[in-house]
Amino acid sequence: MNLVFLDQETLPTLVQLRRPNFAHHWQSYDNTPAEQVTTRLADADIVLVNKVSLTADIIAQLPRLKLIALAATGSDNLDLSACRQAGIAVCNVRDYSKSSVPEHALSLMLALSRNLHAYRSSVADGRWQQSGQFCYFDYPVRDLHGQTLGLIGYGTIAKDLEKLAVALGMQVIVAARKGQAPAAGRVGFEQLLAQADIISLHCPLNDDTRHLIAEPEFKQMKENALLINVGRGGLVDEAALLQALETQQIGGAGFDVVTAEPPAADNPLMQALAHPNFILTPHIAWASHDSMQRLAEQLIENVEAFVVGKEQNRLV
Repeated sequence: MNLVFLDQETLPTLVQLRRPNFAHHWQSYDNTPAEQVTTRLADADIVLVNKVSLTADIIAQLPRLKLIALAATGSDNLDLSACRQAGIAVCNVRDYSKSSVPEHALSLMLALSRNLHAYRSSVADGRWQQSGQFCYFDYPVRDLHGQTLGLIGYGTIAKDLEKLAVALGMQVIVAARKGQAPAAGRVGFEQLLAQADIISLHCPLNDDTRHLIAEPEFKQMKENALLINVGRGGLVDEAALLQALETQQIGGAGFDVVTAEPPAADNPLMQALAHPNFILTPHIAWASHDSMQRLAEQLIENVEAFVVGKEQNRLV
C-alpha cells in the first residue's frame, strides 16, 4: 500500500503520528499546491489529507486511489459525489475535539460579554491612570448567567457547549433548520434569532448552510446579541457581519473561522478587527494538544480499519 499525506504540516510537530500496522510505503509533504496534487497521488492507494482540495477533475485522474482519509471532520474540500462514482472510500475523524471546541466557544462568549479585549487595550493605553479612580466603566460588562444561548446545529460539540452553558446558569434553545417547522425540543429559526442573547453556529458547510447568517438575519437579532462561529467561515456573509458591527446592529462577534484561510488583508473580518467587540482567532478552537493527539490516533485507526475491510467513520 502506498500512503501519501498531502499536508502533514496542518498537524503540529508535537503531535505523535504513528505509522499504520500493515506493510506500506509512507510519503508525507508539509503542504501540496493544487498543481502538484495529481502528480503526488499518481501511485497512491490511500491519501491522508486535511485541507487540500480534491475536486472531481483531480479524482478522475487517480484510478488507483482506494481511500481518502480526512484529518478533519468537515469534508467541504472533497467532491463526495465524485468519490462515490469512482468507488473511492472516504472517512473522517469525529468527536476528537468535543472538549476543545466548546471551551473555545465559551471563551469567546465570556471575553465578549465582559469586554475583556476592550478593557485590556484601554489599560495598555493608560486609561486606568487617567481615570483617577480604582476602576472605570467605559465598556459594558454582562454576565452569562441568565442569558439565552441559541444553538444553530446540534451535534456533539453543540451538545457539550450546552452542558457548559447550563452549568453557568444560561437558558439554551436550539433552532430548527431554516425554513422548516420546529420539531419537539426546537424553536423556529427566526424565533431563535429574535430571542437569543448569544447565537453559536455548529453547522457543516454545504449549499443549504452557506451564508446562513446574512443581512436579513442580522436585522432579526437583538441589538446587543453576540454571534459565535467556531463552525465554518462560509456560514456567515462576512461583508454583512462587518456592516452589522459598523452600524451597531449587533453587540459583537467572536469567530475562529474565515471563508478563505488564511484570510486576505482586505477580508471583511480583518477589517472588523478594528472594532473592540470583534474577536478573530486563527482556526485553533480544535487545537488543544489532547484533541490533536486524539485526531492523529483516530486518523491512523481509520486507515487500519479500511485495510482489514471494516467500515469506520465512513462518509463514502
